[in-house]
Amino acid sequence: MDHFTITFRPDGKQVSIHSGATLIEAAGQAGIILNSACGGKGTCKKCVVHLEPDSRAVLACRYRVESDLVVTVPAGSRFLEHRILTEGISARTPIEPDIYENYLQADSEAAIFGVAVDVGTTTVVTRLIDMREGRCLATEAALNPQARFGDDVVSRIAYAQSDREYADLHKAIIDCINTLIEGLCGKAKIEPDRIYELCAVGNTTMNHVFLRLPIHQLGRAPYKPWSLDAHDVQGAELGLRMNPAGNIHTVENIAGFVGADTTAVALAADIDSAEEMTLIVDIGTNGEIVLGTKDLLCAASCAAGPALEGARITCGGRATDGAIEAVVVNDDDIDLDVIGGSAPRSICGSGLIDAAAVMLDLGVIDRTGRFVAPAELEGRLPPAILSRIIEHEGQPAFRLAPAVSVGDRPVILTQGDIRQMQLAKGAIRAGIRILLQKVGLEEGDIEHVLLAGAFGNYIRPASALRIGLLAAVPVERIRFVGNAAAAGAQIVLISRHCRRQAARLARSMKYVEIAHEPDFQTVFADSMFFDG
Repeated sequence: MDHFTITFRPDGKQVSIHSGATLIEAAGQAGIILNSACGGKGTCKKCVVHLEPDSRAVLACRYRVESDLVVTVPAGSRFLEHRILTEGISARTPIEPDIYENYLQADSEAAIFGVAVDVGTTTVVTRLIDMREGRCLATEAALNPQARFGDDVVSRIAYAQSDREYADLHKAIIDCINTLIEGLCGKAKIEPDRIYELCAVGNTTMNHVFLRLPIHQLGRAPYKPWSLDAHDVQGAELGLRMNPAGNIHTVENIAGFVGADTTAVALAADIDSAEEMTLIVDIGTNGEIVLGTKDLLCAASCAAGPALEGARITCGGRATDGAIEAVVVNDDDIDLDVIGGSAPRSICGSGLIDAAAVMLDLGVIDRTGRFVAPAELEGRLPPAILSRIIEHEGQPAFRLAPAVSVGDRPVILTQGDIRQMQLAKGAIRAGIRILLQKVGLEEGDIEHVLLAGAFGNYIRPASALRIGLLAAVPVERIRFVGNAAAAGAQIVLISRHCRRQAARLARSMKYVEIAHEPDFQTVFADSMFFDG
C-alpha cells in the first residue's frame, strides 16, 4: 500500500499516511483537531481545508489521500483550541481575557504572559499564552519524570512515605515544569520574569504533589483528598521560573481520583450547556469519564494503567519517530503508518488499538483475547498474515514489523500485551457502563462521545469501537477534542468568568466510586471481552 506525505500549514507539521485515509485522519495524526460536528458524514461542512497551490476547498472528512499534499487549515475549521480565541467554546460562554488586568500596574505597555500546565501522570504539557489576547504562542511537552518512582499514582503515593521521598516527588515535577518553561521562553524569545500567571491542572494526586499537600490519605480508603478547593500561591513559593510576584492558580478537584484535569476538560467541552446526553472520555493512565447534560453531571475515574500509552507493552513506546501509529489491512497483508515515515521500532497507543482491531477482524485473536492456533487459521488467512503469527518467549505473538537491522528486535504484540490492553480497555468500558446504570440509561442513549487526552485525537473511532473500548454508538457520534485538559487550563488562566464557571462545575459533579459499586467486578470482567 502506498504512503503519502501530508504537510499542514501554517502549522508546519508533516505526516506520512496510507492511501485512502481521509485528510481528517491525517490531521489527527499531526495533532490538529478539526471541527467535525457531523461525525464525518460531510453534512456540517465545518472541516473545510484548502489544497495548495490553488487553495481548492475540500471537506477534510470526505477527501481521501491519493498523493502528496500541502494543506492549509483555516482557523474557522479548527476545534476547541482555536475557537476559544475567537467566539468562545459556544455562543453562550464568550471568553474575555481579563486576568491580565491584575498586572497592568506593573507595566501597562509590556506584554504579559501566562503558562497553562496539564500535569498528567505520564505526560506534562505546557502552553505559553498571551494574557491579553488569549493566544497560544508556544507549546512544550515532556514525559513526567515522576515515572521513575512508579508509573501510576498509587505507586507514587506508596513511594512517598517519608518527607524526603515526598520532596523528591515534588522536586521532580517542579524541575520538569521549569525545564518546559525555559523551552517556551526560548521559542518566544522572552524572559521568564514576563510570566505573571500560571494555571495548573492534573488529577488529584498530581495536584496535591504540585502544591505539596499531604497525599498519604489518597492511598487508602476512603481516598479523601486534603483539599478540593482552587488554590492561589505566589510564584516564588513553589520555585517556578516566572515572575516571583506572579500568581499560580490551581483548579478545583472533584474527588480523590477525579481531579482538576477533569474539571478543566468538562469546562473546555462546555458540557454544562449540553442539551443532549454527552459522554467525555479522557484516556490516560488514570482515565476519567464525565457523563450527563446541563441538568445532571456524573464523573468517575478508571484505573486504566499505562498500557494504552505504550507502557507495559513488549514493544510499546511514546508517539515518537519510529512508532507504529496505525495498522490497516490491505489485499493480502497488513500495512502500517509509522510516525516520521521511518522504519518501525515500537508501537504507541493508537497503533495498539488499531492492531488489536485488525487482529480481531482477521481472527488472529478471539473475543476473549486468546490467540487462535495457527493450524486453525490455515486456509482462512493469506500466507503473509499467517506467517506473522510466531512464538516469543513461550507465548504466541503477532509480528507487526521485522527487525530494522541486526541486533534490533522485531515489533511484536504478545499474548501478555493483549491481556494488558484488555485490563486497560476493560476499566474504561466498565466505568462507562456503571455511570450509565447510575442514571438509568443505555449506551444507545448517548448522543455525543467526546474523546480527550494526550493521544485521543490519534485513535481511529472504528478501531476503538471494534475492541469495545467505548460505548457501542454509531461512529459518527464520536468526536475528538484533543488535549481538553490543557485547553481548559488555558481558558481558566486568562478569564475570571471561567474560574467561577470551573468552581461551579466541580461542585455540581456527582462523583461515582466505580470500584465500590456492588457489581463492579462482574461488569469489569465482562468489559474485558472484545465485544465491539
